[in-house]
Formats: sequence, C-alpha cells, structure tokens
Amino acid sequence: MPDLPTITDARIADLLERVPRSSFVGGSFLGGTPSLDVLDPATGVALTQVVDADAATIGTRALDAAATAQDAWAATLPRDRSDILRRAYELCHERADDLALAMTLEMGKPLAESYGEVTYGAEFLRWFSEQAVRAPGEFRHAPSAEHAILTVARPVGPVLAITPWNFPLSMGTRKLAPALAAGCTVVLKPAQMTPLTSLLLMQILADAGVPEGVVNCVVTSDSKGLSSTLMADSRLRKVSFTGSTPVGRTLLAQASEHVLKASMELGGNAPFLVLPSADLEVAITAAMPAKFRNNGEACTAANRFYVHSCVAEEFTRRLVEETEKLVVGPGSEAGTTTGPMIEPAALEKIEELVADAVHRGAKVLVGGRRPRAEELPAGCADGFYYLPTVLGDVPPDARVSREEIFGPVAPIIVMDDVDAMIAAANDTEFGLMSYAIGADLAEVTDAARRIESGMVAVNVGVASDAAAPFGGIKESGLGREGSHEGLAEYLETTYVRLPL
Repeated sequence: MPDLPTITDARIADLLERVPRSSFVGGSFLGGTPSLDVLDPATGVALTQVVDADAATIGTRALDAAATAQDAWAATLPRDRSDILRRAYELCHERADDLALAMTLEMGKPLAESYGEVTYGAEFLRWFSEQAVRAPGEFRHAPSAEHAILTVARPVGPVLAITPWNFPLSMGTRKLAPALAAGCTVVLKPAQMTPLTSLLLMQILADAGVPEGVVNCVVTSDSKGLSSTLMADSRLRKVSFTGSTPVGRTLLAQASEHVLKASMELGGNAPFLVLPSADLEVAITAAMPAKFRNNGEACTAANRFYVHSCVAEEFTRRLVEETEKLVVGPGSEAGTTTGPMIEPAALEKIEELVADAVHRGAKVLVGGRRPRAEELPAGCADGFYYLPTVLGDVPPDARVSREEIFGPVAPIIVMDDVDAMIAAANDTEFGLMSYAIGADLAEVTDAARRIESGMVAVNVGVASDAAAPFGGIKESGLGREGSHEGLAEYLETTYVRLPL
C-alpha cells in the first residue's frame, strides 16, 4: 500500500462538504433538512447530520422505483451489466481517498484498514462484473421421454439489502454487486451510524451508469419501520441482511409472510484453536488480525482462544507482547492501529464481559480498561476507546466464552486435549468463522474437518475473498455471499419442457 495521506481538518471539512446527506431514490438524492447526527466515535462529537427519511413514505417510494426499473434492468444484456459493474470498480479505486476517509471518520477504523476495505469492497464489483455473463443454465435430453429439459436462471426481483456499520463499503458491495449482476433492482438500508460511505457508493454507481431506480438507498433511524413496510409489500422478492441473530430471526419471520428468498449473515463466536503442532510465529501472525483487525468489531473476529497446554505459556507471552505494541487513537492519525468502538453501548458491553470474566477467575494480562484521558491524543477524551486486552485463565462459564465480544478482547482458555478443544469450539449456537493453527497437516486438517463452521481459516488470520463463499451454519445464517454461490442467491431457476 502506498504512503497514507496526512489527514487535516481542511481535508475532513472538504469531504463533509461534498458527501451526499440524503436518501437516494430513482436516480437522485432527495434532499431535505438534515437532523440525524453522524457521530465521530474518535471524539464523541457529531461529524455532520443527514436527512432522517420517513421509513414508510421514502421506503415505499424507493420500492416503487425499484419495481418500476426491474423489468428493464433484468432485460439489460449481461455484458452491459458487467461493464457498469466494472466501471464502478474502477471508480471506487479512483475515489479511494474519499471512501477511506469517510469510513474512518464515521466508523473509527484505522485509515490503513479503510484503504484495505476499499480494495476488498471494490473487488466484489469486479468479481461480479465477471460473473454477470456467467449465469447458470442447462439443456439436456430427458432420459425416458422424447423431450428436452431446459433450465433458465432469472433474477428473483426487487431486493431489500440491509447492511451493518462495521464494514460500511464492503457490506454494501457484497450485496449490491451480485444483485445487479443477476438483474435485480435493490433498496439498500445502511446502518444509521455509518450512512456516508453508502451515499458515496450511490454516487459511484450512478456515475458508473446504473440506470435510475435500479439502486436506491434509504437513510433512516427507523430500521424496523422500513423493513416492515417493504417486506409487507408483495413486490419485494428477496431480503439480504447482515447483522445480529435476534434481528435475523425477526426478519425471517417477516419474510415468511410472502415467502421471500432470504440471505442471512448473522452473529459469530469464532474459536481460534492453537494446536499442539502450531508454529508459534504463524500462530501470533494469524492471531493479531483475527482478533484486533477492525478494532475487533467483526463477526469473523476470533472470540475464544483455545490453546493447547504444550504451547500455551509461550503463545500467551507473545500475544501479550504484540498486543502491548498496538496504538490506540483516532483512526485518522498516523500510527494508530486500534481505533474507537462505534458507540458507548459497545464500550459498556465490553466492560461487562471483562468484569464477568475477572469475577469468575480470569486474569487481565494487558489492557482490561478504557484508556485515561492523558493516554489519548488531544480532543479524544470523550471518544469510545477500549484498550486492547488479553485475558488469561478464562473459565468456560465466563460470558466471553459464550457471547460475541465485538471488541479488542482476547480470552485465552488453556486445554490439554485436542478433542476437548474441538468440542468446546463447537459448543455454541453459532457457526460462522473458525481458525485452526497447526504445522502437522493431518492434525490441522482433521480439526478443520470437525469444526462446525461455515468457514475455517487454517494458519491465517483473515480469510475473506470475493471469490470464496462467505457465510455460516447453525444460527450464524443462511446462504452465501461471494463466489458463484453469491450470484445464485439472486436467481430463480425456471424449467422449460421442450419437445424434440
């Protein structure tokens, strides 16, 4: 990655002056009076305000636009859809400075990671630009009759895509790119805490040539009102949601009313297994991004470290050493490696989990608290920071062993038996991401085979790839995003019987 630009107050003011601040419907930003604060989690102060759309009125208007555009977009040549997505990919890179800064300001991640997300998020646009011309279909003879079987893939229809705050760009492109490639129109609902990146993406898609009404974005604080309004409308044919499992359950119940096609990427509780054969250099190199990337605020983040006793002492020592090197501060400052949490409620949840673990016998090896004002840069005393933390001697009944942390806390649980480690890893209702570290091929592949998880990262701390299927099992979700499976989520199969 090239050297990062210096972020000045003037640079921030310029971006905030240019970024759209209202919902995007039918090819235009609607305007209005901004009233919904977008907070800077690094300072606790509002960055700007956006227009808080009436969920029912603007949501219906957005679905009207999507439904009106659906037939024409579905009839658009796959090559034309491909070219538009490829242009959007190029524009994301051309506007990387704006996208990265917007993400850092509204979400809090370090600027270097925001640039990484621009690359990752744009890749979904490129990948699905290539998949747009590869929709599945088949022609074959029926084995017992004088006719042929023709299967045709068709777009499912208008889509409601609901994205979270922690990856403001890539969660949008991961849903929008396959939907557009398949020929579906979309109403996007970004998280109210991070709308700016999504609005910049709307401008990119419009400039890339996406026709009016094909993509719409509703910015509102009334998420329930929007989803209830749209999902009660029979014109909507699919919902794609990334967020918590409780909200996913509610949306699935609503989807059943009109039997909507549904994709759900829900909560995680990722185990990180350090097996007896683990190369500790590899283990630490994987553990740091698996736990602390994105400030620890990722559904794929390592949540429980099960470490075999034969390597536990050295692994723990080295993890503490590397954690102590992390620099807490605003993501826009050079050198910051861990930014603020998204909101005060997130901080309080982390404090509760750490306090519970300590009450049950865990030891704070590093961190374990909010930083003091004098430990932060000027102007950041009211930001939402928590020190990167390692907990040792964590008992299995601690809440951090059962609940998703969503913050920079690494609980270490030492075990003497690999079978017990795998059993503990599987003892959860979740099954999104898992990590297995080992130098013995038989040992690590056996562990990967037995772990109940939609994804398993072996000897690495980051596994996401636009060309790979992303998704979980059990209560971590339904369906897959990315890869060719991601396109299939937005298609229906029609069988046509043809005489011979």
